[in-house]
Amino acid sequence: MSKTTVSAILVCLFLFISLGTFAQEVAIELGPDEIALNETFSIKVTIANDKIKSYDEFPEIAGFQKQGLSQSSSMNVINGQVSSTSSIIQYYKPTKKGVVTIGKFSIKINGNDYASPGKSVTVVDARAAQRQPNQSDPFSDIFGGTREEPEFIEVEDDAFFASSVDKEEIFVGEGFNVSLAFYISETNQASFQFYEPGKQLDAILKKMKPANAWEENFNITNIQPERVTFNDKSWIKYKVYEASFFPFSEGEITIPPISWEMVKYKVAKNPTFFGSNRLEDFKTFTSSSKKITIKPLPPHPLRNEVSVGNFQLRENITEFDALTGEGITYNFGITGEGNINSISAPKTKQIHLLNTFDPNVRQQINRGNGKITGLKEFSYYVTINEPGRINLGDYFEWIYFNPALEKYDTLRPKAILNVTGESKVNQAISNQRLGGIYDLIDVENNELTNQRYKYYFSVFINLLLVGSVILLAVLITRRGNG
Repeated sequence: MSKTTVSAILVCLFLFISLGTFAQEVAIELGPDEIALNETFSIKVTIANDKIKSYDEFPEIAGFQKQGLSQSSSMNVINGQVSSTSSIIQYYKPTKKGVVTIGKFSIKINGNDYASPGKSVTVVDARAAQRQPNQSDPFSDIFGGTREEPEFIEVEDDAFFASSVDKEEIFVGEGFNVSLAFYISETNQASFQFYEPGKQLDAILKKMKPANAWEENFNITNIQPERVTFNDKSWIKYKVYEASFFPFSEGEITIPPISWEMVKYKVAKNPTFFGSNRLEDFKTFTSSSKKITIKPLPPHPLRNEVSVGNFQLRENITEFDALTGEGITYNFGITGEGNINSISAPKTKQIHLLNTFDPNVRQQINRGNGKITGLKEFSYYVTINEPGRINLGDYFEWIYFNPALEKYDTLRPKAILNVTGESKVNQAISNQRLGGIYDLIDVENNELTNQRYKYYFSVFINLLLVGSVILLAVLITRRGNG
């Protein structure tokens, strides 16, 4: 047996042993140390017992030009134990002769970073396509024939990209949900990969977001598969964006057609064990447009101020028994579905029987199941000035519009306080501004006081002058008659 044949057998044994060896979870393999100008260099990433769900861009190499990607997977059974590997290969074409240095680099695979120390590669003159008799191909010696470049064909796909809205007609201030997703049928045969989804979304949202609406973004960070069924067919849904919008004014909002680009792989017409069986290509999918009509709210004195949604009151109070003049804490919480951020404080009636101060506010917003829900709570410090049973529903109210019922509604507290002690009403009144001229003592500035003084002094002088003129006229008349 010749030395070449022995080498070939050793190479094959090494390959098959490597496929069945459980060395490390992820391995990065670099191409040969020397290649010709008409040959390709490769970087191969292999992961054991898992699929390559996501990966970063492979490094750019000075002196090399990227040529394409291919992916492959295999399954092995060794002594009844099943193992699998999944690989992705980036091919490079040399652009010049010389020594090319590949520095240290890392690639993120399935969310984790894996590093390679790099290497130096020598690029030599192009080699003749026809080998000399003494330059045999080990693969040809074993399997026979010569290796040919594969022919790639496109596989028909069963997939689409769509924008979805949950409502086509709403009221001003009412929310509607928008989502963008890529759908692949479970019977689809074509192979796809997401292509720079973050960069694509940035460009899409610039032209899609309505200018006259508040946005609550669901902030999708991981594109996860979801099985859905419609038209009696099963699909895998990959949602890439979701948000709820709350329009400020009536009219119409249009979600325009949206283009989404995917990596779609062509496959080799005649697959081979050694070499690339897939070729990276691109396909653009476009969604249809959507229109949402925004209706005005019915007439109401607070139509331009109220929140719109389905809300309930969640009140909380520190104690139901209190003494006059002493404070208690009362929480007026509004919970439900709608634009939580826009909820304003309840209306309060400020009278001498009960005093309140500006509330502390906290809010919690939940985004899920295509809805915006949450809580906005107003915490009041309350003092009561008169003993008796105090119904807080007489002093707090919050008006909103319920779009499901198409009517306005009011949330009022149900808490009733038992207040004991002496009346503090007179003290509360004395602490209020008395009005009239007394207001000028402390609250008006000196400039305003001087202006009023000048005004009264001017009136007095004018009256004095008029009186003097009248008196002088009377004296002259009497002297003339005398």
